[in-house]
Amino acid sequence: MKVLLATDGSEYSEGAAKFLARFNFSKKDEIIVLHVVSEIPYEDDYSAQVMRAIKRVAPKILHASAQILGPLNANVVTVEEEGYPDTTIIEKAGDYGADLIVMGARGVKGVQILFLGSATRAVAINSAIPVLVFKRPSWKESGNLKVIFATDGSPTADAAGQFLASLPLPAETEVMVLHTAFSFVPDIPEKYMKEVREELTAKPSTYKKSERIFEQARTSLGGSFSKIDYLLRTGDPSREILSMEKTLQADMIAVGCRGLRGMKGMMGSVSRRILGNSESSVLIGKPCAKADVPRESGIS
Repeated sequence: MKVLLATDGSEYSEGAAKFLARFNFSKKDEIIVLHVVSEIPYEDDYSAQVMRAIKRVAPKILHASAQILGPLNANVVTVEEEGYPDTTIIEKAGDYGADLIVMGARGVKGVQILFLGSATRAVAINSAIPVLVFKRPSWKESGNLKVIFATDGSPTADAAGQFLASLPLPAETEVMVLHTAFSFVPDIPEKYMKEVREELTAKPSTYKKSERIFEQARTSLGGSFSKIDYLLRTGDPSREILSMEKTLQADMIAVGCRGLRGMKGMMGSVSRRILGNSESSVLIGKPCAKADVPRESGIS
């Protein structure tokens, strides 16, 4: 697997490197640490001095992230480029044949928008490959990783599950497969509801659909994780996912690129809300992306 880690030297970027350091990379894997020096639109003496100062700091920024990744078995290389951060990150990910882009929530030279840097948001929306956004600088590096895989049973959700399974996460990673369904509540006065409930003996079709979705998720995840739980919730998908994030104290949420019950576009409304409002890191899957080397199961 090839991973492109975009860093701007912030605590978010270095946190992303620490998050990657929890993965079980092999010697076949490669992590490209990329720092993009933003172009300066002026050509005066002051701008030239600023550019020289930035380029003097750039190697230190790259070294800091590379040092965090040093203990891993993966091959770690550092790259410095000039350009617009979002487009350069996507372009270089393509040039290097990366399977995954990893960024901090503030983005490269990011301006805070919906808790995300502008570059991070642009990359998450426009990248053709999965993007992992690290969002919690105070994240604890100990204990089993906890992941919520939010699925609606769509092809994009299945693709996100397959990619999640391909990541070299520790075998003891705890995965919660979460499906949120809208519930139908009959418009009947409360004093008559007891009588009505006694008549409702059939199983709602929502449950049958959820069982199929959970079976799809089980197939997508394969045998990559030793502990997988399944949970059906009813209500608004975004709220339920964010609620379970707090309950489980999740480290990462994995969603498809068009979101649950997604709208047309490169990211669905639910994916955007999760990416903008979660405290956990967020993995945005993409429908056609596959890892070069399938993950070997650590489960016997």
